Amino acid sequence: MDALLNAIDWAEIGLATWDTLLMLGGSLLFTVLLGLPLGVALFLFDRGQLLAAPRVYALLSLVVNVLRSLPFVILLIVLIPFTLLVAGTSLGVAGAIPPLVVGATPFLARLVEGALRGVDRGIVEAGLAMGASTWQIVWQALLPEARPALWSAVTVTAITLVGYTAMSGVIGGGGLGDLAIRFGYQRFQTEVMVVTVVLLLLLVQLLQMLGDWLVRRCTHR
Repeated sequence: MDALLNAIDWAEIGLATWDTLLMLGGSLLFTVLLGLPLGVALFLFDRGQLLAAPRVYALLSLVVNVLRSLPFVILLIVLIPFTLLVAGTSLGVAGAIPPLVVGATPFLARLVEGALRGVDRGIVEAGLAMGASTWQIVWQALLPEARPALWSAVTVTAITLVGYTAMSGVIGGGGLGDLAIRFGYQRFQTEVMVVTVVLLLLLVQLLQMLGDWLVRRCTHR
């Protein structure tokens, strides 16, 4: 066991872990910035909602469904020209973030839409009765009331992104996934594969614990 552990390049493991954290943090930030308003728009434009526009909802829903239906590995390859245009490279951390955002944004948007649907309709009606604007109802009523569900949605999305970052190693995206493929799979270094899997599991567990804590903090009980 000691010989196997000593054979591992821990500096390389540390660098790959840092790259994974960078990809996760950067992609999660942009995913929230894009996915939250998209989810709010899906909710508002649906039938019977504040800005009911069935055609707009159908268009947004189609785009979201198409992006969600594509396997992420295929999406990585399809988006290479877009990634080159946006990031200037399709490799490394910078090259992995654009497809990560494109893949996770529709996922989060659907979760946000579901979280807003879970808010009591009476809150919206009370806001309308007081003459509040749509923006005020969304910002001051819907989002605060849905906060626990929104944190849960962000947590699920972050964990999903961890898996996506590992898959980005297929096209040289860097991080633990890339390390597992280059050393654990291609060079048959089982110990490297085991270490990367353990680190990814620990990261997922930490994200879930943090998300559960945030949900408990925001739950009105």
